[in-house]
Amino acid sequence: MLLHEKLRTHRLLLASQSPRRRELIAGCGLPHVLAPKYECEERYPDDLPAEEVPLYLSRLKSEACPEPLAAGDILLTADTVVIAAGEVLGKPHDRAGAVAMLRRLAGRSHTVVTGVTLRTPARSRTFGARSEVWLRPLSDEEIAYYVDTCRPYDKAGAYGIQEWIGYAAIERIEGSFYNVMGLPIQKVYVELEKLLA
Repeated sequence: MLLHEKLRTHRLLLASQSPRRRELIAGCGLPHVLAPKYECEERYPDDLPAEEVPLYLSRLKSEACPEPLAAGDILLTADTVVIAAGEVLGKPHDRAGAVAMLRRLAGRSHTVVTGVTLRTPARSRTFGARSEVWLRPLSDEEIAYYVDTCRPYDKAGAYGIQEWIGYAAIERIEGSFYNVMGLPIQKVYVELEKLLA
C-alpha cells in the first residue's frame, strides 16, 4: 500500500506557515491539513553546535503545539538554518541584514540543515538533512536586485533557491535540493513510511 493510502486513516498536521513546505508536501501527494497557527519562541542554547540547532528547534516547535494530538494524528514540525563558517544565519530582520547575509554567502559554499520532528500521541522522531550549496560571486547590483525584487526576509540565509537567485547564482548542490527549499521531502516520506509500518 502506498503512503498516501496509509495516511487516509491518519491526520497529517503540518505546523508551518511556509508556502514552500506546503507545496512540497502537496507535490509528494501526501494528504495533510495545516495545524492551527501558534507561537513558539525560537531560542536555543548558545553552546549548541550549529548543525544541531534546527533539530532542537523542530522539537521545540513540536512541544509548543498547544492542542493535544488525537489518536491517528501525526504532527510535522520543521526548521531550516543556513550555516556559514560555523555560524547560524537566521532570517534577516531588514533589507540591510539581507544584503549583508548575501554578501557573506556569495562566492563560497555554505551548509543548509533542516530538522524535522514527527510526533504522534505515543511517540516522537526527530531527524535532519544536510546540503552543501555553492553560490557564485555576486555584484552589489545583483544582490540589491534580488533583495528588492524577492524580499527574502522570511527565509533563512536571506534567499530562496526556488527564486531568481537559485536560477542565476547557485553553481551546485551536494544533497537534497528540497532540503535547501525548506523540507527534505524524500526523507520525510521515508520516515513517515517507518512510522506507519
